[in-house]
Amino acid sequence: MVSKGLMVFWGVVDFCLLAAGAISIAFSIIWRKQDLLMNMVVTNADLNAGLALGVFLLVTFLISIFAIVQRNHVTSGLVILNYVLIIDAIVVLVLGTRVWFFTLRERDNFFKIYKEQSDDTIRQIQNKFSCCGYFRADGVDPTDRVIVTNTTGTTDFCTPVQTDFIKFLDPAVNNNSKNFCVSGVTAFADYALNNIFSSMYGFMAIVLTLLVASLCVINQRKTDERFKRIDAKRGGKGFV
Repeated sequence: MVSKGLMVFWGVVDFCLLAAGAISIAFSIIWRKQDLLMNMVVTNADLNAGLALGVFLLVTFLISIFAIVQRNHVTSGLVILNYVLIIDAIVVLVLGTRVWFFTLRERDNFFKIYKEQSDDTIRQIQNKFSCCGYFRADGVDPTDRVIVTNTTGTTDFCTPVQTDFIKFLDPAVNNNSKNFCVSGVTAFADYALNNIFSSMYGFMAIVLTLLVASLCVINQRKTDERFKRIDAKRGGKGFV
């Protein structure tokens, strides 16, 4: 009979798999709401991928329940589960590594995203971080957008007076970096993306641990069945 300790461990890890699937689905839904920065950091394609991953992990959990409740001598369900877990591991690895690679060129990658935003979104970013321009505000790079508000009494940060001051700052000097939006945007993005791919690699640990635990259960069940057959051949008298 499979040891009680092994089955408890298997059950705990399987519950962690259920939690991982639920977390993936929950955040894929929550992050769809309107949010100035999160909508820049996480695209709809990313959210759909996270949702699909969550559903796949929940399906794997259901397969695991079906596999573990089979009779002791039947291990085909656990074998199928292990193949599904291998697929899970590959999917998690691909998605997590994709996010990690994106963070390696964060400043440039988010510059492309920043330039595609509407004037109103850029204005909100400027006001949030008290910045003008992504890398610079002097017009040297015509693709680096600065939304300047000329209205008298405006509460917007980037006014003609402010931009006239900032455009003379050297972006290469660290003390000046806070005046440009790249610092605020990438700081938020770095925190969010690091948490995302770290969590996904955490899912990988759960999947691989359940895979190993399932292999142990299969091996224990096969060992039990082998001794039962030997015992039966000896007339059911056992070895002692």
